[in-house]
Formats: sequence, C-alpha cells, structure tokens
Amino acid sequence: MTDKKTGNVIDFVLLKRVIAFAKPYKLQFMIAAIAAILLSVLGPLRPMLINYAIDNYIIIPNKEKLLDITILLLSLLFFEGIVQFFYIYLSTWIGQHVIQDLRAKIFKHILSLKMKYFDNTPIGTLVTRSVSDIETIADIFSQGLLVIIAELLKLVVVIAMMFYTDWRLAIIAMLTIPVLLVATAWFKRNIKAAFQDVREQVSQLNTFVQEHIVGMNIVQIFNREDAEYKKFKLINQSHRDAHVRSIFYYAVFFPVVEVLSAMSIGLIVWYGGQGILSGKDITIGELIAFILFVHMMFRPIRQLADRFNVLQMGIVGSERVFKVLDTDEKIKDIGENKLENMRGAISFNKVDFAYKDQEWVLKGLDFEIEPGKFLALVGSTGAGKTSIISILNRFYEIQNGEIAIDGVNIEDIKLESLRKNIALVQQEVFLFSDSILNNITLFDSKITREQVIVAAKVIGIHDFITALPNTYDYVVGERGVTLSAGQRQLIAFLRVYVRNPKILILDEATASIDTATEELLQKALNKLSKNRTTIVIAHRLSTIINADKILHLKDGKVLESGTHAELIKSSGAYSKMYHLQSDDDLNA
Repeated sequence: MTDKKTGNVIDFVLLKRVIAFAKPYKLQFMIAAIAAILLSVLGPLRPMLINYAIDNYIIIPNKEKLLDITILLLSLLFFEGIVQFFYIYLSTWIGQHVIQDLRAKIFKHILSLKMKYFDNTPIGTLVTRSVSDIETIADIFSQGLLVIIAELLKLVVVIAMMFYTDWRLAIIAMLTIPVLLVATAWFKRNIKAAFQDVREQVSQLNTFVQEHIVGMNIVQIFNREDAEYKKFKLINQSHRDAHVRSIFYYAVFFPVVEVLSAMSIGLIVWYGGQGILSGKDITIGELIAFILFVHMMFRPIRQLADRFNVLQMGIVGSERVFKVLDTDEKIKDIGENKLENMRGAISFNKVDFAYKDQEWVLKGLDFEIEPGKFLALVGSTGAGKTSIISILNRFYEIQNGEIAIDGVNIEDIKLESLRKNIALVQQEVFLFSDSILNNITLFDSKITREQVIVAAKVIGIHDFITALPNTYDYVVGERGVTLSAGQRQLIAFLRVYVRNPKILILDEATASIDTATEELLQKALNKLSKNRTTIVIAHRLSTIINADKILHLKDGKVLESGTHAELIKSSGAYSKMYHLQSDDDLNA
C-alpha cells in the first residue's frame, strides 16, 4: 500500500469524514468549542485590566480599587483555569472516543476482507494503520482542530484589543509579522514533509519487526541473525534520521519566533518609552499591556504553525485509515439460504480458479462427494489441493463454474451459515496466547466448560489436558509454543468437535504428528470424522486407504479417481506413488 503525498491545502473532504465520527459526541464537542471561544477572550482581557489598574490605581494611588481589580484578575484566572480544564479534558475525551470507534470499525472491516487482500498486504502495514495512524486522528481533536479555532480567535481578539488600546503601538508591534509569516510558511512546508517521512518509516519499521519476529525460527535456522540485524539497523537509522529532520525544523523555527517576539517587545519599549518621555499620550499601563499582548500574539502564531501540521498529519493518518476502510475486497455475502438440517453433499462443477488473472490453479474441476463420505485429495505440491479447500470455505472467489452443498450454490448460502457448518484443521495449528479452554471455545458463550470436558472425554484427550498444569486453564503461550505439534493438533480437533460441523476438512493435519501422540490423534480423528462428510489432504497415503473416494490431482485437474483398491489395481500414477512410499517406509 503506497501513500501519496498530500498537497499544501488541508483536505476538507477527509476532515469532514473524520469529524463525522464525532457526531455521537456532539454535546461534548459543542462544550469544548464554547470553552475554546471563551479562552480566546479571557486571555486578552488580562492585559486590558492590568493596563487599567496601573494607569488608574498605581500611578494614581488607590489601594482599595487596586485590591478590587486584583481580586477580579484572580477570579478571572480561576475561571479561565476551569474553562481550560473542560476544554483540554473534553477535546482529548472526544479524540479518544473517536479513535476507539474508528479502530473498532477498521478491525471489523479487516475481519471481512478476502484472503487475497492479506496475501498482498504486509501485516506490519495493517498494524500501523490500526494503531499508530489512528492515534494521529485523535490529535485532530485534542491538538489540532479545536486548538486552531481557539488560537485563531485569540489572535483576532488580541490584535483587535491592541488597535483599540493604541493603533501606533499596534503597528510597531506587528512590524516583524511579515518575517514571521515567511518563517512559518517555511516551517509548515518542511515539517509536513518530515512528518510524512516519519510515518512512512514507522510503517516500514513495524512491518520489518512483525515479519522477523513471526519468522524468527527461519532467521535462526539459517544463521541469519547478523545479516538481519544489519538490515534492521539501516531501517532504524532511517527512522531516526526522519525524526531528527523534524526536530531540526523545530529547532530553527521556535528560536526564530522567540527572536522576532523579543524584537517586537524591544520596538514597543523603545517607541513607547520615547512617547512617555516626550509627553505623548502613551501611558505606562499601555506599554506594559502591549508587552503582554505581544506575548499573546506570537504564541498563537507559533502554535498555529505547529497545530496546522498536527492537523495535516492527522489527515494524512486518516487518509491511510480510510484507504483500508474503502477497500472493497470483501467476499460478497448476498446469499439468503441457511444450511439447516444439512446432509453434507458436495459437488464441484467445471470450476476454474486463479489467485492471479489467467494463472489457473484449478481448471474445469468436476467431482462429487456424498453425505457422510470420506474424500481424500492427493497430488504433488501445486496440484490444487489446498485451493479446493480455500474456495469451498469461500476464502477466495472462483472465476467460473459452481460449487454446491446439498444442491445449493455456496454463493447463495449466507457466509456465516456456510463457515459454521464447515470445520478446517490445518497442518500448522494456530493457538492464541490464552488458556486451552479459551482456545477451544474462542470465547463463544454458547460453548460451556462442561461441554468442552465431555467432548474431550468422547474423543479421548481429556487425560492429556488434565495432565497439564492448571488443566483446561493452562496458558499455551503465543502461537501455542508450549505444546508439541501433536498436542496442538489435539486441541484443534477438540475445537472442531465441540462445534459439531457437518463437513470436516483436514489440510495435511496429520503430516507432522509425533509418534508419542499418533495413536491418540488417530482415535480422535476417527471420532471426529464419524457421520460427517470428511475431506482429507494427505501426503502419507497409508492414512487414506479407507477413503470412499480418492482424487489424484495434477495441474488443477483430476488425473485419477476411485477407491484405494481401484487405483492400486489400475497401476496408474497413484499406484506408483503408493508403492514408492511403502518402499521408503520399509527402508526407513
């Protein structure tokens, strides 16, 4: 997924889409906006009151009135603090609720995408989109949009009050503004490019770390630790350099703002001091008020430069997030049929399938399996065995032909109902870093602990589980690393059995069985496949000699079909493969 650079102008279409997520919290948004408006007025009131106090109650001594205006100033500060609390809290609260909703929406969307999308999209990229890119959207509310509104209003109010107090001092104070505007434009342009580079480097870093932690066994098996570490150092350095570039622009811009602010104050002190000494109508209170006004004027300008970039980066993040949300790579779930009282008859009728256009994996595939029967798929790597399983589950869409269950096209069956009635056990079993019980139920409230225990006893693996520490509450670790391959298969069999599917698929599920649990697995498999339509992909042909039908596939087509005895008798390719494996077993 490549990310285009946005222009200098804020994309208001994207901003509108982001703000739409704040609609459920419009009351909080309105309160925060009102607080922002109040803050823009309350701040500039202080220099006006200080000006009035100095000229009327200090230059012309009046202790009682000075005390009164001091109390008023303190009260104003206290009230401003309360307003600021509501502004900061609510703007951050809105941002966090928006990204909570948005993150839930993007994760739900990701769950519905085709497997083809995940084949072409790095995991680390999706992690970045779902986590750190969405965090930048929260900043639109807490540090971007509302802050910009508040600072712009404050700037307008400050300038208006400056001209109201003394237009000559106001003009003097603003002499450095043209230089500041040039510096701000330079900062905005460069910091935006730096931030975009940072986001890109974060995505690359996440992708690299994700892939290499998942594939750590390959790195260590092939002794590639040093080489991969060097690659990581280069990516990490690019990430560091991107951040350093952004820091450089801040390090230049903020001192420039401070220097220009000091120059404005110096000009005011010089011109105002001259006016006071020469007896012009400039007062000490006005001079002090203008020093405070200058601080208030430069602070919003400095903040605006930074906040506009925060807003732009939030929009860049939202563009990436919406790109995922706008991805229309879902399996079409328009079927109305539900598989109730399902028998489990399966038929493939002239099915063509390709992962990429015209690169056919299955070519005019035809076969049928009767309810409750055992179908075995054999063939060399790339023959199309796993592809048959994938399209039967509708992980991918076929290009031509029809797949039917009980005579109903699977495209006319509700996706939830289809997958509820088909259970798949793969060679590499994936377990979450959680308890055995939760890995079996997958947090399905309809499956009770008692049901799991009864099912474990039925298929003969209860003793294996109770022998573990904490039994069914034993935490298996990430990807089930604390269990052997055979033990993970047993958990996968139990996970399938408690759901009572009508169709059972084993994708080379017995290929990596260790000898210690082979007998236990075979008993569990016999229980699991009883009275179910069963499809098995197998390399070990000795495990499928009792199959009701065997399909020998080659290049996406059925090369041979029949029972084990029929295929052996025909002395074809299957027979040669079987005898070759038998000879290897004898010589082993």
